[in-house]
Amino acid sequence: MPRSRPRSPLALVLALGAPVAAPLALAGPANAVPQTTQTTQATRTTQATQTGEYTVTALKFTVQAGGRNCVVDADLYRPAGVDTAHTAPAVLATNGFGGSKSDGSTDAIGKAVAARGYVGLVYSGLGFGKSGCLVSLDDPRIDGVAASRLVDFLAGTRAADDGTKADFVTKDGKGDPRVGMIGGSYGGAIQLATAAVDHRVDALVPMITWNDLAYSLDPNNASDRSVPGAFKWQWTNGFYLIGEGQPLLAPSLDPSRVNKLTCLHFVDDACETIRTLNSGRYPAARTGPMLAYARSVSPVSYLKQVKAPTLLVQGQSDSLFNLNEAQASYNTLRAQGTTAKMIWQSWGHSGGLTDPATGELNIAQGNLETSYVGKRILAWFDRYLQHKKGVDTGPAFAYYRDWITDPNQTYATAGSVPTPSRKLYLSGDGKLVDNRKKVARGSREYRNWLIPTSHSESSLAGLIGLPDPAPHDTAGTYLGWTSEPLTTATDVVGSPKATLKVVSPRTERVQNSGDAADKLVLFAKLYDIAPDGTKTLVHRLVAPVRVPDVTRSFTVSLPGIVHRYEKGHRLQFVIAASDDAYGGNKGVKPVTVTSAPDDTGVLELPVVGE
Repeated sequence: MPRSRPRSPLALVLALGAPVAAPLALAGPANAVPQTTQTTQATRTTQATQTGEYTVTALKFTVQAGGRNCVVDADLYRPAGVDTAHTAPAVLATNGFGGSKSDGSTDAIGKAVAARGYVGLVYSGLGFGKSGCLVSLDDPRIDGVAASRLVDFLAGTRAADDGTKADFVTKDGKGDPRVGMIGGSYGGAIQLATAAVDHRVDALVPMITWNDLAYSLDPNNASDRSVPGAFKWQWTNGFYLIGEGQPLLAPSLDPSRVNKLTCLHFVDDACETIRTLNSGRYPAARTGPMLAYARSVSPVSYLKQVKAPTLLVQGQSDSLFNLNEAQASYNTLRAQGTTAKMIWQSWGHSGGLTDPATGELNIAQGNLETSYVGKRILAWFDRYLQHKKGVDTGPAFAYYRDWITDPNQTYATAGSVPTPSRKLYLSGDGKLVDNRKKVARGSREYRNWLIPTSHSESSLAGLIGLPDPAPHDTAGTYLGWTSEPLTTATDVVGSPKATLKVVSPRTERVQNSGDAADKLVLFAKLYDIAPDGTKTLVHRLVAPVRVPDVTRSFTVSLPGIVHRYEKGHRLQFVIAASDDAYGGNKGVKPVTVTSAPDDTGVLELPVVGE
């Protein structure tokens, strides 16, 4: 099956993270793309589609958020025929990081929902576009509260700054509008933040967003996360530069958007987090506050307050917010009794398939009603906003399979995410064997250099106009274990797991120094090796690990994947000393892995169809 060429991650920050663009351009179907006719009033346009007409009105809302008064810039999409006597549910949405209400994908959300009879309210998030206040990373105490004030408008209990009122939104009680939310990345987490502080929100569709920013930006895939991880410096600094550059590029910005010279556009805690991460040090006195702030603005800290039915959509090609993020949110919501379902689509921040011909969602190209994910979203809103009885909102879990050529059969479904079911063992001769008795006794060593020697994916290549080279590892700086050619096609769906034991005397001497940066860092990953020797790093994903204690075995949860290893291919498990998209080891730390039949590493795979 042909694949789309992966887009560079930082280009996608500007296109997907910023306005959540190419894949998530939430516009109407191709045969119903609104045509705009400007009127004499600059703040109003009339848009017509084959599915109906609607008006778009620019509005301002003064809100108090984070101790500041600032203006939120919004557009109201009102379908023709919707009035006090003929009300409609509403959909609230905002942009991805760095975008605004006016970028091509964010305003497409308003067009899409209005064309389908919903009242749309699309706004520029705090600190972006023409909205005021500082960037506070979708903090429920700031961004969530500001969004709640817009829900007040939809409820008819407050007016816009120009006096406009929304007395045409369906209500479930006085002051309780029927309202849903949709959006991706930064526009995804805001939904959970809003629902946590305002239980009037009735339905959520957060796409490709995070569960825990402490994990997203500084991931440690060891099951014991008692220490920080490896700093995801490319992604993190890319976002930081986008945010901080706004006042310099637009010096006439609303004063409420400017903080101070050392932290121009973010709240102080965000800047302090970036400085701590960039320092390469994790002294105990600073690590706690850093993790506490990152988590305080993350769903992991407030999901217990979210009661709205939630359809989580996450991308398989996503090195920023991987599938494990959505699964963590999904597990929490389900455990507490909140209605939740989850879809693993192809595209995310790191590329993937967006062509409607492949069966994937790309609303800008007109396949909301015809793509699997699009139909699931429409059904979700039918059930929880329109209150249509008997609507099938689909299975608990669904996932895209890029090896299926029929676009109508690309998604498989299951009652739950598969768990590891097949064990392979790390043999001393570099083989990956299916029986512990086949393990050969032996030891092998690798060591890191003072510069990165492995590459998975660059988040900066696209920004500076450079191609992103294929993933690679430098001899002597990694160890790999390779299986025999597979006798049948093997489908892996879920998060693989590895239990490892390493020997690193240099690390052992310094790992209790009080600075977590002295602990050992390594990177685990899975390759697919074709019969001709071609190696593919599955979805270009790696699992950074900062080992809590090298004197003990540890377990690594690799990023979730959906991948078919074809018959005749070999599976290779690798641990590498570095990755140039992440911070690495402090000093040279040789590592030895010893294998024996009675004590060896184990790789566990969630294989389906066994």
